[in-house]
Amino acid sequence: MTFLSLTYGLFLILVLGIYWSVREPWWRLWTLLIASLVFYASLQVVYIPLLFASLWLNFRIGQAIGEPPDWRIEDWQFAQQDWNRRRVQLLWFGIAANVLLLVGFKYVPFLLSSVGGGLNWAAAQQNASWLDENLVVPLGLSFFTFECIAYLVDVYRGAPATQQFLKFSAYKLFFPKLISGPITRFHLFATQLKAQQFPKPDQIVEGIWLIACGAVKKGLLSDNIGTFVDLCFGNIQRAGSGDLWLATFAYGLQLYLDFSGYVDIVRGSAMLLGFNLPQNFDFPYFSTSIADFWRRWHMTLGDWLRNYLYFPLGGSRQGLQRTCLNLTIVMLIAGIWHGAAWGFVVWGAIHGLALVVHRLTQVYSDRTPSLKAFWLSIPGAVIAWLITQLMVFIAWIFFRLPNLKDSTWVVQHLWGHAADAQFTQKIYLEGLKMERLQIALLLWLIVALMGVAYAFNRGLKLQINWPLKLLLVPLFFFLVWMLAPQGSLPYIYFDF
Repeated sequence: MTFLSLTYGLFLILVLGIYWSVREPWWRLWTLLIASLVFYASLQVVYIPLLFASLWLNFRIGQAIGEPPDWRIEDWQFAQQDWNRRRVQLLWFGIAANVLLLVGFKYVPFLLSSVGGGLNWAAAQQNASWLDENLVVPLGLSFFTFECIAYLVDVYRGAPATQQFLKFSAYKLFFPKLISGPITRFHLFATQLKAQQFPKPDQIVEGIWLIACGAVKKGLLSDNIGTFVDLCFGNIQRAGSGDLWLATFAYGLQLYLDFSGYVDIVRGSAMLLGFNLPQNFDFPYFSTSIADFWRRWHMTLGDWLRNYLYFPLGGSRQGLQRTCLNLTIVMLIAGIWHGAAWGFVVWGAIHGLALVVHRLTQVYSDRTPSLKAFWLSIPGAVIAWLITQLMVFIAWIFFRLPNLKDSTWVVQHLWGHAADAQFTQKIYLEGLKMERLQIALLLWLIVALMGVAYAFNRGLKLQINWPLKLLLVPLFFFLVWMLAPQGSLPYIYFDF
């Protein structure tokens, strides 16, 4: 069952009908849980027992961390110290258990292959190959793990631990966000669950509008762009420098439209069920610094990295050198989290280095009024935007081609490399039935439309009213049905 399918539409309508026909919160939780299990089973039924085992473990650890100290002990200072020590031990045990689950499924083949290659250990490489071919990673495991860690840390910091396993299960397995987020904190979900009311007409329209926008982004735009990206990056040895630049630009747009389209459908589905999930994108390609980019790109992941990794490492409170080190560590972990390949490590390292350069530039600019004034001027903002986006898009090469042999080949041939004589004929004219210039113009048209949306949303503070949205929704679905490529491409972030 995929989001862009008639099956999911019927499934969502059925769930909505059952969910809003019952009044008791207990029955609504059961409806959400059963619906989520049906949704996950349609994709990967074999790992449902594993998810429940992890759920139960995190639920019980959260309860143990949230237990108050035993004040019946006469030596209350000892009781306080023992309580604090026990909570820290439980927290680290819970974090270790979640990380080990993630590492065991996602990174063991990569680690064995890396060690085997470095030490010329044939047995390790053979085991890595066997595991890579036979071990299937549970869908949504990375997001599932991050949410569990966030819950345990929140409880350790003073948030109340839930005493209802049903509520915790319904939150963790909530089918719209189960596979690829957005990363949502339990207490936000529980608060909304407690104050739930049937959506108002404008909220219903907004939910359907988000689903329609997500369908356009994914089916109409991302999947069509993805056809070109797959053809070009699948034939990198034959592509010229212009083709590689165009494919890199196209992939950056494809990834954004694919993931933000997914999040739109998720948020729209959740809104119809009475939940307001966090926003995950805020026009990231209009950022004028890498720090601003990470405040707008995959916002819930950025929030998680800040709150549960960067701040515990010390943040920016321990001097400039430690701040730069913390930024590098955080982005390396972000890269590794995305996938078990050296390309993701390089991608994280590039972003970490960019954040360090930005921080150093910021410090120097604060000491130099003329330089600070330049960055605040229109020419300075344009240059900052160009530098930021150039770095982001070049880094996407390592994200799209995590095999370093392929990605480094592409980077080395971005300048002065001619295409194979038959590349244009086979890829553009026969494969896509379009010329390279036409594809480039269509991509820039998409950027222009994003710019118009950005100007209306951020500059003029204007929004489309809900009656007009209701009129546009059928048109959006019709365009997707007519113009989306046959056989929808899988969501890119489902692999992470």
